[in-house]
Amino acid sequence: MTVRVQAWGIIAAVLADSDPAGAAVRQRLSDSLGENPGVPERALLEYLLERRQQDSANGGNPDAARSLQPLNAMPPLLAERLDSLRSLSRISALLEKQMLMTAFQPIYGLGSRSVVGVEALSRFVSDDGAGAELWFAEAAAVGLGANLEFSALASAAAAAASLPERLYVALNISPKSCLDPRLPELFDHIELPISRIVLELTDGISDEEYSHFIAAITPLRDRGLRIAIDDSHPNAGTLSRMLHLRPDFIKLGRNMISGVDQDPSQQALAACMVDFAEQIGSVLVAEGVETAEELRVLTELGFSAGQGYLLGRPSVRPKDWAAWNTPLDAEGLRHTSAEGRNAAEATHAVHGSSGPDRH
Repeated sequence: MTVRVQAWGIIAAVLADSDPAGAAVRQRLSDSLGENPGVPERALLEYLLERRQQDSANGGNPDAARSLQPLNAMPPLLAERLDSLRSLSRISALLEKQMLMTAFQPIYGLGSRSVVGVEALSRFVSDDGAGAELWFAEAAAVGLGANLEFSALASAAAAAASLPERLYVALNISPKSCLDPRLPELFDHIELPISRIVLELTDGISDEEYSHFIAAITPLRDRGLRIAIDDSHPNAGTLSRMLHLRPDFIKLGRNMISGVDQDPSQQALAACMVDFAEQIGSVLVAEGVETAEELRVLTELGFSAGQGYLLGRPSVRPKDWAAWNTPLDAEGLRHTSAEGRNAAEATHAVHGSSGPDRH
């Protein structure tokens, strides 16, 4: 039995109910069927959402629960389809109302001790408190992943107008969205110069997509676009891929940075990555820097740049962005390291990581 046939069966059972309390909602279900000809799943989804809201308002009374009995035995395939439609509706509404804003996190040049760039991170205006990762995953699941990523990129580009022109802006994007033909058009319609943009890849590139990715990204790099990759787990395969791709930036995550000041083997690996980055002409960025001791060792090892809660937290406020013009005070950071570490530990407990978001 198809999903559509199952939906019709449930709708028929709902409309056959004679409970006066649900008459108005059933009428709207009937009207929705007329507005969505041939798509009963969508009409049923709207009905389910309205009944859920009504049930919550009624405090879950027995009469409301009884009226939902035809839905209790919903076939799994139909339930999955309805969940997909609900996600599609949520993401479409978010895109239509532009319910997202941009936070920037500073990236410091460790040699100059000044901010050289920022990473743009999406913040969503929603009542369920869902994080950016969940929104992007949900959008990808219903085929709107690139749409949401492009909307986030446009939002970040607009917000970047408040930043000093000398700073580059790292924008997170999935390799799959880089294959979308709309990407070059996006750069033609935003005011942020392509020479200031760094596309930071949020995922690895599959072997099947690699040649297509190179074909799509090369013309943009020729125009001045730069790319960054996250290499938190360096191995022979990823190093070989980087040797060919030669990214402009290589970012090492918190799992490699944490405790680098205390572990000689970790320092040895970090030193190898410094040498590798220099050989292929990449800027090596340490993400998730939380202590002054880590910062000191990373600077001594030759890392080009650093990012993390010790150096600056993500913020949506332009007045915070303006404060980043102050040169990095390494000695002052050393005195406040314990305070920053405690704050990071508190954030770990809430969010699970102090490293930058992936969007």
